[in-house]
Amino acid sequence: MPADWRATSPVSASTDVADAPGIRATLDAVSRAPFARRDEPPASTTFVLEDGAVVPAVDDLRRWVLALGRPPFEHVLVVGDGSGYVSAVLARLARRVVLVERSAARVEGARRRLALAGVDVDLRHGDGTAGVRDGTPFDAILFLPTTRSLPPALLEQLAPEGHFVAPDPRPGRLLRVVRHADGFAREELGSDPPPARLGDLLVAETGVHRSQVEHAAREAQRTQRRLGEVLVEETSLSELDVYRALAHQRGIPFGDVDGLLGKVDLEVVRAVPRAFLLHNHVLPIAREDDALLVATTEPDGSAADLAKALSARALHLHLVTPTDYRRLWSGVDRMETTRETPLGGTPREARDDLLAESSVDARFVGLFESLLLDAIGERASDIHLEIYGERVRVRLRVDGELRDVPRYQMTAAELRGVMNVLKVASNLDIAERRLPQGGRMRRRAGGRAFDLRIQTQPSLHGEHAVIRLLPQDSRLLTIEDLGFDAELASSYRRLLQHPSGLVLVVGPTGSGKSTTLYAGLQILARDPSRKVITVEDPIEYSLEGVQQTQVKPEIGFAFADAMRSFVRQDPDVILVGEIRDAETALEAIRASQTGHLVFSTLHCNDAVDAVQRLLDLGMHPNSVASELLAVLAQRLARRICDGCRTPAEPDPALLAELWPGGDVPSDFRCFVGAGCARCSGHGTYGRIAVVEHLPTGPAIRGGIAHRMPIDELRELALREGLRTLRDTALALVKAGVIPLAELRDMLSAERMAG
Repeated sequence: MPADWRATSPVSASTDVADAPGIRATLDAVSRAPFARRDEPPASTTFVLEDGAVVPAVDDLRRWVLALGRPPFEHVLVVGDGSGYVSAVLARLARRVVLVERSAARVEGARRRLALAGVDVDLRHGDGTAGVRDGTPFDAILFLPTTRSLPPALLEQLAPEGHFVAPDPRPGRLLRVVRHADGFAREELGSDPPPARLGDLLVAETGVHRSQVEHAAREAQRTQRRLGEVLVEETSLSELDVYRALAHQRGIPFGDVDGLLGKVDLEVVRAVPRAFLLHNHVLPIAREDDALLVATTEPDGSAADLAKALSARALHLHLVTPTDYRRLWSGVDRMETTRETPLGGTPREARDDLLAESSVDARFVGLFESLLLDAIGERASDIHLEIYGERVRVRLRVDGELRDVPRYQMTAAELRGVMNVLKVASNLDIAERRLPQGGRMRRRAGGRAFDLRIQTQPSLHGEHAVIRLLPQDSRLLTIEDLGFDAELASSYRRLLQHPSGLVLVVGPTGSGKSTTLYAGLQILARDPSRKVITVEDPIEYSLEGVQQTQVKPEIGFAFADAMRSFVRQDPDVILVGEIRDAETALEAIRASQTGHLVFSTLHCNDAVDAVQRLLDLGMHPNSVASELLAVLAQRLARRICDGCRTPAEPDPALLAELWPGGDVPSDFRCFVGAGCARCSGHGTYGRIAVVEHLPTGPAIRGGIAHRMPIDELRELALREGLRTLRDTALALVKAGVIPLAELRDMLSAERMAG
């Protein structure tokens, strides 16, 4: 909020702005039918569309328009009107209307509905809190996401005497800010609809399907649990998604852990018994003048009592997730330990066995637990601990990208202490520092169970370690969650219905091959007429209705041994975790020849390479040709964050690689993430599978049977309709799902050029 603003008393409903000529007539003239996708709904109803966009009641919209001032308007900015209806009304009262919406799906929906209504509006996709770069200043800004914190960038884009209006999260309030020559005046006007429901916000902000939210709401009511807890368990939503929407609903800032840790005042934390803070899920961070900064997981908790106990006259509440709340406490404990016994105070020539003293052991255990919580809070898949001379580097792999964690400034001695903690917990030899070692442990953190895979590696300056985090209670992704388009999803489902044959999912390590197979297994597991058996190394997820087996090479039970045993147990479907050798490949083909549907993975570059890999393992071309149903080759690409997606100019060097002849399609476009709180400024959030699908039709089978050279087989596959990784990736780039730069991480220079 700008410094030069003043607040006035709330304006009651009776003193609301008077009706302006033409507004009622305009509301009557704009039909709501094109925006409802049905017959004209009653004017008194507010309803939510399938994509989460809200079409307000006519009287509610009338109050909002009246609060914007007297039309006609010159330039109007509307933020968050996913339905397009509000903008359509304002377009009749203004020379130009700019609509900014953060959801790409709702932008397209609004575009269709506005075209159907014959209304011209400047539609933009992006973070509306930043406003727009062109078209300013605006003499009216309507900000539809409910808020208590007014976006400073938007207020600065107001023209003199311009009006900013936003629904307040408190029932019966409408916020208005007017820009005067000497500053900004804030008012509260009339009555407004109650705050949006949490489920509606989650549909609007995350893309979760409304039917999933409604099912979770019924389950929450039946089990007397919170809606957010059920949604995290039963959908692809994360704890972060739920609490961010909850903060939005309540008008409370969503807490940034790094920022809050940087403000922690230990004297303020110590002023209240820890038992009280933990019981009430609050943590006082610091005093700022007469205001108390508090982090909490409970927006309706006892923070007000805390402010009273510490004699604070104002309260600045920040909502955090339960995992982030534990991260904050872990950071506080680390500060306490550093103050009392500085971690950096251990002399360089200290004894290697740092676990000799229990106090030192406890400090390093706490440091490891703090690191683990931070990794979970950042959605990391791996923790990397490295040492270069006297410098220790801590990195997290998030969405496939390694990111430094500068707040962990460990010394070499501290790293040795953490390494000892890892070795003891994972049953490794604590005295062995010359050879690589591998182990595993289980931990519960952030309310979830994790299987941790530990790998140590000796290096020039000391031991490095990589810790892989495998959540054991994660919800399995469905075919819809994978991001497959409708055609590919239909093809994959059809493969699951085949009575026999071999289906391969190929790609490098960490490309999501097992996740794709498990998405199919879930469907097969629900079919009571089919028996499904798997052999895996390791068993990554537990599936009800599926007989799962772990290989044990140390006792002579490998993939091939399991396959020979399986065919005598009358299965219909067999999953082989990985084809690693000729023996396993042979048993997989034999099983498919004897009437079983076999799924497996291979490590190779693309779908056609998978055929060559089977032949290299000694499989007969006729057997491969007759049994191979399809190959799916995939990579994982980082998704552009929905909260800050914005159009971008493509890199000319990338365009030259993709189209060496310069024939760039006229409709080509790309997007990037500008960076926001949701993605911690990185511009990407989560990943999506980019898939190449090779079905084996008659022509492909003939090519395989005649041992056609791989380049000729690839050309034949392209003529037969192979949709390559390049094609799929470019479609996702144009749709604004992944950034253009991701293609270089997935494709070689030859594949880039098509």
